[in-house]
Amino acid sequence: MKQPYPYEHAPRLAAQGDIPVCSLSEQQQGDLEIEIGPGRGAFLLERVRERPDARLIGLEIRWKWATLVDERLHKLGLGPHARVYAEDARLLLPRLQPDASVAAFFIHFPDPWWKSRQRKRLVVGKPLLDQMARLLRPSGMLFVQTDVTERGEVYETLIDAHEAFAQDGDQPGSARISACPWSARGNREKRAEQDGIPVVRLRYRRKG
Repeated sequence: MKQPYPYEHAPRLAAQGDIPVCSLSEQQQGDLEIEIGPGRGAFLLERVRERPDARLIGLEIRWKWATLVDERLHKLGLGPHARVYAEDARLLLPRLQPDASVAAFFIHFPDPWWKSRQRKRLVVGKPLLDQMARLLRPSGMLFVQTDVTERGEVYETLIDAHEAFAQDGDQPGSARISACPWSARGNREKRAEQDGIPVVRLRYRRKG
């Protein structure tokens, strides 16, 4: 007898049609921040304590971690304003409405695939940037970081070329920032800092 998939009860959203961002969380007030690929949820769990006034949403393609992190948020009493959904951001963002409704997007250490045949799996690309640009409100933030220097340079070139984003780094004409501007950290960021591995951090703002 076929055994049921252990995470078939993962938190999902409607399979078709537009999705109003107000339906993503029970809380209706406060900035809406979206983390793409929260993984085991360390950043999201710390960020929700750092920003109790905000609504935080994680979009995680792995059903296991979406389920476990979302359950943990509920157990901690944080469920009303922080959720994780088992969804592919590349497919979901085009369905979110309305435009200019998101305050910030976070993408931490994405695209862990290196072989050329896996390039089609990369998350950060022009289609995703177009959707984030549509959803971000004026001056809304896009934050991307990676501990792979070459990949960071690719992201920087790609986002710099996008007409919707303005660089918001430490120096004029650059999106790079030397240190994380908040206390919340993901597991991989903590390991990189402990091991002395350089992290490329890029911060952009949505042009008005």
